[in-house]
Amino acid sequence: MLHPSLRACAGIAACLLLGAGAARAGQPAATLIPDTPEHFTPRTDSFDYVKRDMMIPMRDGVKLHTVIVIPKGAHRAPIMLDRTPYNADEETSHTASAHMAEVLPSTFDAITAAGYIVAVQDVRGKHGSEGQYVNERPLRGPLNPTKVDHATDAWDTIDWLVKNTPESNGRVGMIGTSYDGMMVLMAMDDPHPALKAAVPINPVGDTWMGDDDFHGGAFRLIGYDYYYSQDTVRGSGDDLWRRAYDDYDTFLRAGSASDFTREYGVESLGFPQKLAAHPAYDAYWQGQALDKILATRPHKVPAMFVQGQWDQEDIYGAAAVWKATRGIDTAGEDRLVIGPWFHGQADRDGSAIGPIKFDGDTAAYFRRYIMQPFLDAHLKDDAPPASLARVTAYETGTNVWRAYPSWPAPGVQATPIYLQHGGGLGYAPEAARYGSLATAYTSDPAKPVPYRLRPIRPTYSTGSTWSQWLVDDQRIFSDRPDVLSFETDALTAPVRIAGFPQVGLWASTTGSDSDWVVKLIDIYPDEVANDPKLGGYELMISADIFRGRYRESFEHPVPIPPNAPELYRWTLPTADHVFLPGHRIMVQVQSSWFPLYDRNPQTYVDNIFNAKPGEYRAATQHVFDGGAHDSYVALPLLPISPAEAASPGAKPPV
Repeated sequence: MLHPSLRACAGIAACLLLGAGAARAGQPAATLIPDTPEHFTPRTDSFDYVKRDMMIPMRDGVKLHTVIVIPKGAHRAPIMLDRTPYNADEETSHTASAHMAEVLPSTFDAITAAGYIVAVQDVRGKHGSEGQYVNERPLRGPLNPTKVDHATDAWDTIDWLVKNTPESNGRVGMIGTSYDGMMVLMAMDDPHPALKAAVPINPVGDTWMGDDDFHGGAFRLIGYDYYYSQDTVRGSGDDLWRRAYDDYDTFLRAGSASDFTREYGVESLGFPQKLAAHPAYDAYWQGQALDKILATRPHKVPAMFVQGQWDQEDIYGAAAVWKATRGIDTAGEDRLVIGPWFHGQADRDGSAIGPIKFDGDTAAYFRRYIMQPFLDAHLKDDAPPASLARVTAYETGTNVWRAYPSWPAPGVQATPIYLQHGGGLGYAPEAARYGSLATAYTSDPAKPVPYRLRPIRPTYSTGSTWSQWLVDDQRIFSDRPDVLSFETDALTAPVRIAGFPQVGLWASTTGSDSDWVVKLIDIYPDEVANDPKLGGYELMISADIFRGRYRESFEHPVPIPPNAPELYRWTLPTADHVFLPGHRIMVQVQSSWFPLYDRNPQTYVDNIFNAKPGEYRAATQHVFDGGAHDSYVALPLLPISPAEAASPGAKPPV
């Protein structure tokens, strides 16, 4: 476009000549006009929303950056609040669009369609918010002597929102996934009166007992990637660098967990230091266990706890808080939803995980027909109650939604399925004329069992399939000499589980410490006509690790007596699944799951984070599978009625 001063020119060439001639004649040349104006205001008249960027003051004077997205013309609309360490600006700018449904992530698709106001806030010390960031900042008390925590920040934010958002009806709900879900749980510790509903999705409930950082006492090495990217800068940090393409090589060559942090510069970060200083379930971790904390508080906020059956990061929190808080929910307002999802998949497309397909988009169904009626009932003016069961679970195998009055489902019978000598698996223990039967293998820390097919890419690397590893085909491990497999014959009738499988493993080791991994697996028929690649597929339904030193107490570890049979008991993640006729049930047992979990040196040391190279030693493991010591997995069996067998299910009422 020509500047007005040049419009009289016949063309660009003429103008250039004119300018040159003027300069030769001693006259000033034409002014060069900048392309960027001092102030620019985009035209947003056609937008169906208004966006407000606010700094909301907290009680200690710190201001938290908050983006509020309001449907244009909203009147007496509820507010949904998400408090996040992951950048409120990005969460409210998914696309450049005139439509509110497009600028927000799919988490909010049903919420936006229902006319809600959405507020997304950077937590204290992250991105646009003031203050200091403390990763997983504890609630006020012995671990946090200050006057502020995430509960007070949520309280102050909600108070400001209801007083300064005239388009709202004064009712606020909170939603969040993962860390954001933990923010929801913390807000429930001391909730503002305007907080009327909460939806913690895959929340961090107890990071030692079974969420991000530890499982059964074993440390999850992949957490270092998160803390490196999250804690090195106020904004979004870089990915943690690597020396090798395969993480198996990276962590094996590094040595212990502390050796890795020193080599990669992670040891200077605060949270990794806390991890290494507190390897056991001591007062530091117990004081942050939100399932236990919330069970002692009055029930003030109806909550919908959302669990993913294949959540690779926080598979513990939702079901644990639900289970712990039943005693305070005397009015029966809370709900539990169990979906066939990886971590955060409830916010995305829920049609499949890897090669495992479901009946339509299960996540979209959850958001529209389960979550939204729950929110409307508590947040909208004069909304009718939602016709939702206390528990709604997607039953995999049959691929149908089920409605239950409680969880584990009523009528569940804890039924041991025994490891049988020779590789069998059945409801009757293996008999032995004298003593016990056992199967042996060598566990060598120099050659740990990988948790997935190598090469294993870093969690956050480009093209990583980290989110689907829990549904990886387990056949690749069945032939390893340090993995034991026990399986049933092909089933002639369906077997349904609806609850928490329990492990009772009798084992001995020549070492003085050991890890034990137990996997409950659904083996598909050799041929699957409608999906040939699933022929013989070994699908993990529930699996977890247990560190032997904690068999008596998670707080006070003790060595394992060498060569002595010991009983190891622990609970596997919850599952709602049917093993179909023609399938087989398998249990696998091993002693490492690397590099997801740090290697047990198999020599007792006070702190495995600091194990020395010479302390990593091979050990002979004996798993007892008959006679006086019967190892088993107690399945939460739920009988299938003839009517259900004939008509496998329907979507729950909404």
